[in-house]
Amino acid sequence: MITADQTLVKKINQKRLLNEILINSPISRAKLSEITGLNKSTVSSQVSTLIEKKLIFEIGQGQSSGGRKPVMLVFNKNAGFSIGIDIGVNDINGILTDLKGNIIYDQYHYIENPTSEKIKGLLFSVIHDLKEHMPESPYGLIGIGLCIPGLVNSSQQIIFTPNLEWDYEIDLKSLIEEEFKVPAFIENEANAGAYGEKGFGAAKNFDNIIYVSVSTGIGTGIIINDELYRGVNGFAGEMGHLTIDLNGLKCSCGNRGCWELYASEKALLNSIRKKHKPTAYQEIIDLANQNDPEILNALQNFGFYLGIGLNSILNTFNPQAVIIRNNIVEALPMVLNSIKNSISTRIFSQLDSNFELLPSILGKNAPALGASSLGIEHFLEIFTA
Repeated sequence: MITADQTLVKKINQKRLLNEILINSPISRAKLSEITGLNKSTVSSQVSTLIEKKLIFEIGQGQSSGGRKPVMLVFNKNAGFSIGIDIGVNDINGILTDLKGNIIYDQYHYIENPTSEKIKGLLFSVIHDLKEHMPESPYGLIGIGLCIPGLVNSSQQIIFTPNLEWDYEIDLKSLIEEEFKVPAFIENEANAGAYGEKGFGAAKNFDNIIYVSVSTGIGTGIIINDELYRGVNGFAGEMGHLTIDLNGLKCSCGNRGCWELYASEKALLNSIRKKHKPTAYQEIIDLANQNDPEILNALQNFGFYLGIGLNSILNTFNPQAVIIRNNIVEALPMVLNSIKNSISTRIFSQLDSNFELLPSILGKNAPALGASSLGIEHFLEIFTA
């Protein structure tokens, strides 16, 4: 009879116990044994290892159910810290988090006329500043996650950014790892946003979701059976380039009539008459709250076109929930209602009541949190080996 490798078994048990402590702490050894089905000696041994690694620690005694009061265990969220960076079309949002995704410090910068060199210089400056604000901890900085609005291949190389000027010869992952001496991870912005909402936001209670990021373009992150779906080369989720108008406008991707040409924030700004000349989403929100007829009509059309593309996504993936990340949608319920109306007039009646359409809870921090969690997961994977 073939027996499993004991080292592998110990690793699996340790990861399982750490995950339960992370989710359920404070928790006792006895409760861990009950939840996992592992015997008490195995739990005791692996808990001792995790304490030695400073990933968990003991606090005071819990309530007794009849015998000796149990010693409670807590996940050490301050064992190390991770950095998440979201590079937008014309901005950078950076966060420093603990191992549970709590934001310790953040930085936001608008970039005028962004170029590859300007972005890279500011990026490294932001990381250095975030690192300087990191509290003392056993492991210090454990990883840096970065996301961009474009295609990232399975080797974590940036290969196409339709709305952002970028030098594709730059090996950003290697440059970051060389400069900061920690693992770096590069991901598509919408994938990172989906990861962030799944771990910390509106998608926590769903296993199958579509995250839709609506800004200068439109990107989608796909989570199927609790796992991020990237596709064979890492390019899955480019739903902004679904064709919704066969003879439509020419897109920077080379296609015509792409969804994002009609339903992105850029498209919304372009659709508003020059009388108002709004240049940012906050101006649109302010005018909508003043009941400006032109703005309200433009927002109605914005929601309509978002619903057109979402209808195709719903028919394709049949998710439990769609999470929309957009400042305007999050601030104005009328836009979400417009999206719902657009969907309901086109979708199968059997599907219409079987999904939830939700605004992002994490807002602009969703992608950065998702990027940070990539470093956290890698760190915990290594230290339960």
